[in-house]
Amino acid sequence: MSTRAISSQNVQRIRDFVLAGAADGSLAPGAKLPTEREFAKRFGLPRNAIRRSLSQLEAEGYVTREVGRGTYLTTQEAEDGSSAAGSMLNISPAEVMEARLRIEPAIAELIVTNATAADFARMESCLEKAEQAAGLDEFELWDAALHQAMANASHNRFMVRMLEIVTAVRQQSEWGKLKDRIVTPERRLIYQQEHRTIVMALKDRDDARAKTAIVAHLQHARRNLFAD
Repeated sequence: MSTRAISSQNVQRIRDFVLAGAADGSLAPGAKLPTEREFAKRFGLPRNAIRRSLSQLEAEGYVTREVGRGTYLTTQEAEDGSSAAGSMLNISPAEVMEARLRIEPAIAELIVTNATAADFARMESCLEKAEQAAGLDEFELWDAALHQAMANASHNRFMVRMLEIVTAVRQQSEWGKLKDRIVTPERRLIYQQEHRTIVMALKDRDDARAKTAIVAHLQHARRNLFAD
């Protein structure tokens, strides 16, 4: 098994622990999570794997991390207490991209209608952190977080669930192999510019422009993902 696949499994173990705790009530909203040292001892994982897991959860909005104080559960868990991704992790990258091209443009109109100033601030934060990312893994983390922030800004729980599934599927090792091969520094810069174009259109409450920008970005990403 590749190092990246093992790393993804480690991230999933911490994610499952946190989301299961939120679902069964053992972790209440606002609860302080174990420290990195405690997580490392409990799961037998290195500290860098713990940090990556918590960063993923932070990017998705499930936890907040306060320097010098710790990590806390937010209130984003599903109302029925279930994990969105669960048993849907055997979906292929091609299937996901086909679905995203139909789902994500449709979210634009809901965002334009329902998004708040806080929603747009979250999108801007994701953009900035993606642009400041030191490596591909960190960039991908905030890339996924941006798309999830857009879904959250629709204030439509069905759309939120769909994008949670997309995020979970994109953590599979098959995706990692594809991204390692095709996300060059030059393409990453283009993706960042495309993301800014999308967010600008949404902030301008221009759903037609936003839809066009989303479709162009996803088609570009799909071409790169499956290029020879």
